[in-house]
Amino acid sequence: MKKIIILLVSISAISIAQGQGTIKIDTAKSVIKWKGSNLFKFNQHYGIVKLLSGEISMNGGSISEGKFVVDMNSILNTDGKYNEMLVMHLKNQDFFDVAKYPEAKLEINQIKYEDDGHMEIEALLTIKGISKPIKFSSTIEKGPNETFLKSRFIIDRTQWGISYESKGLVASLKDDIISDAIEFEVTIVFRLC
Repeated sequence: MKKIIILLVSISAISIAQGQGTIKIDTAKSVIKWKGSNLFKFNQHYGIVKLLSGEISMNGGSISEGKFVVDMNSILNTDGKYNEMLVMHLKNQDFFDVAKYPEAKLEINQIKYEDDGHMEIEALLTIKGISKPIKFSSTIEKGPNETFLKSRFIIDRTQWGISYESKGLVASLKDDIISDAIEFEVTIVFRLC
């Protein structure tokens, strides 16, 4: 029995070394940056939210899939304006309702590789229990010890039931209407064996 376990572990290690298998991401080094603004971008807020877990599936030395879980309780505002008040507002029922939905998820289900490490990704994003498909571009950068998967994308928050001060719900235009767009800049860090 001991020999069988050692054999299975060895096969798994060889598969990952040859670009096969599943790799856990480094959640301490991976980061999600967010940015929101009012409709006319006069007033912007930005910050970070942390990943709770994540894994990338490799096939033939290339990323084939990915699953990531975001800790919505970790939302931080880093622009220095209204920090505590803004974070509490983002966590309440008007926005992400983190008491009811403490996690968001992103599942990569299709990747189209282009030249120079560029990829077009199709994924399923789940926020507040609502899952919607999204598409975005990514690049992959290989360092001496770590690999970085970098992505940027924008979502329309109203598609995930976040409609507070939305332009679609307000009949007259005001300076304080919040843009429906939320911008994300994501860096996923992992090590190839």
